[in-house]
Amino acid sequence: MRWLVGWSSTAAGALGGSVAHGGRDDDDAAYGGRVGHDGETLHPVGSQLLWGDPDPLWAVGDWRPDEVRVVKADARTRVAVLGTCGATDEQLRVGLFAARGGALRHLTAWPGSYTAIVQVGRRITVCGDLAGARPVFHTPWAGGTAYATAALPLADLIEANLDFGHLAALLAAPDVPAALHDSTPYDGVHRIPPGHALILRAGAREVAGYEQVASLAVAAPLADPESAVGAVRDALIEAVRARLAAPRHVPDIDPGPVPGMGPAERRAARGMPVPGIGADLSGGPASGTLALLAAGLPGMPGTLLGHGTGAGERLLAVTFNDLAVGGREAELERAGTLAANPRLHHVVVAGGEEALPYADLDGPLTDEPGPSLVTAARHRARLAAGSADHFTGYGARQVLDAHPARLADLLMDRKRRHLVRPVAALTKADGSVLVPARVYGAARRLARTSYRAGVEGLAERLMHRSFGSDDPSGAVGASLAALTWGGAGPAARWLTGEALAEVSVRLQGAAHRTGVGPGQRPGDYRARAALARHAMDLRVLEQAAEIRSQRLHAPFLDNQVVRACRALPETLRVQPGARAAILRTVLKDAGVTDLPPGWGAPSQESATAAARAGLRMAIDPLLTLFEAPLLAEAGLIEARVVRKALRAAAAGEPLPLDGLADLVSLELWLRRLLSRRGTCWTGTPARARAVPAGIAPQRRAVSSGG
Repeated sequence: MRWLVGWSSTAAGALGGSVAHGGRDDDDAAYGGRVGHDGETLHPVGSQLLWGDPDPLWAVGDWRPDEVRVVKADARTRVAVLGTCGATDEQLRVGLFAARGGALRHLTAWPGSYTAIVQVGRRITVCGDLAGARPVFHTPWAGGTAYATAALPLADLIEANLDFGHLAALLAAPDVPAALHDSTPYDGVHRIPPGHALILRAGAREVAGYEQVASLAVAAPLADPESAVGAVRDALIEAVRARLAAPRHVPDIDPGPVPGMGPAERRAARGMPVPGIGADLSGGPASGTLALLAAGLPGMPGTLLGHGTGAGERLLAVTFNDLAVGGREAELERAGTLAANPRLHHVVVAGGEEALPYADLDGPLTDEPGPSLVTAARHRARLAAGSADHFTGYGARQVLDAHPARLADLLMDRKRRHLVRPVAALTKADGSVLVPARVYGAARRLARTSYRAGVEGLAERLMHRSFGSDDPSGAVGASLAALTWGGAGPAARWLTGEALAEVSVRLQGAAHRTGVGPGQRPGDYRARAALARHAMDLRVLEQAAEIRSQRLHAPFLDNQVVRACRALPETLRVQPGARAAILRTVLKDAGVTDLPPGWGAPSQESATAAARAGLRMAIDPLLTLFEAPLLAEAGLIEARVVRKALRAAAAGEPLPLDGLADLVSLELWLRRLLSRRGTCWTGTPARARAVPAGIAPQRRAVSSGG
């Protein structure tokens, strides 16, 4: 894991006098800090100080030298950028001057994926991203505010207990921002929403948005589809080029030969990626687009000269072949056709039963829980064959596809005729002549339902355990279920009544909060929430499946790409096959035209089959896991109910497998958290870490009347 952490104190001398750090006495090295119980100076373990007192900032973890940049205007005016950023030092300096005057959007408009922190005197500004893949957290501490890009270090700092209301909301309504609000799994640690910045002034904090939100008063401005797709093309190319322009990273030197093993086998056995740049190549349109763009742009996208192949130009394309579950033969064939490009070096990773979901329940502790924990070993098997810099297509579906609730947006804008094609596609998939009336009726109800009424309705359904169908049938059922301001999560049906009541209270509080309402249309609101949820889970996956010295790149989640995709006309994105058509146009404009037949066609859904096969193979360990689960100790579930559901799902009953994955992953995360030793900080006693008392449920809001 890599993160940055710092704090803003109430007064310049509040944390003691400055001391030299590392033998230097200049301003950057000066750090007084807070003195620990044994006289040690408090600072993060494994950190490098970026600037010192009175508001210090550290970078923690295995950052590459080119991923940490600090540009100064003077001794008290500077900007730090951590991550992959395509801006030059001069552009950073211009952005710093703009931020000094209060213009924050400039800090988020460079290509790449990064976190920007600006210090102007005693004012600190930390910018989050639009998707939520690089979040910012904060907590009150020592009379001021501590902040970080990870929640666990802050939880260690304040010895935070678990926030059981947040954990219940993660299971009952994970896609509803009103249920989660700004909370985290750690009580007292808060998250800023995507598209916002944290502003600290001598310890006082403020959360401010830097992005415009679509108005409910007027329809969205008409956008030219051709120019909008061109903007997506330009943003994607710049995002890929920013990664190609970064200095190439060579993983740790191979310590030597092993009898009977070649270089590639040694790297895989030792968990080392291949030097250079690579990409996923699943056969789908998103990963294929990135692989072809990276291979076709000027430069040397492949391995370094003198390392691996001598050409130094080919991009490593990795395809995962699931031998345990079929259904992806057409995609694999398309991936093989794409890999015939002489600029690509194709590697196929075969995965058997050992790579199924739930096959490996051991793994590292992540900052937060997420459903990716049950599939981390599956992804790690693929990534172990990848490069030091590896492109993935994560996020393309969320930023390009139309959420079903966008049909209500079209009705609000009086664009009924554009509903014809998507509704016709749903009718063809279902085969029922009643589909158009059902879908139109649901979209019309959503268009006429206020945000407050929608949130209150969800709270009422949770209170009365009204979840609708256990398994929405096909695309029509899923679309109808999504035509609301918010819905219950797939794991909600297995929660206790008290846990559901807790989430219902949180929703009712959100509905009655002053200034309630997202200020957006329901479709746009639901699409942003789905993107934030996906980005949060991708962050968990990066940490759980992390390969040493490897960086995963998801250009579709970059700020500029997200902005370009949000500018796409709704009338374009709601059409069937819109994502593949947009990406095909992007490739065509970039000079790639020879795509295989069927490229971009909807693939045979194999994720559900793999999840069911993995559940069936791992049923005994899972039942053991839920013999005495921590979730039951916390009062969120009843163990026997979950064990019954696991047996039923393994036997083939149509239960929501996503909900079981949520339960299993949260139980695994809790066990890893409570079994950890140590803390993220030096200068503190051993007890100064998150959740020092273990599972100790506090009094519920529903039981206290709060």
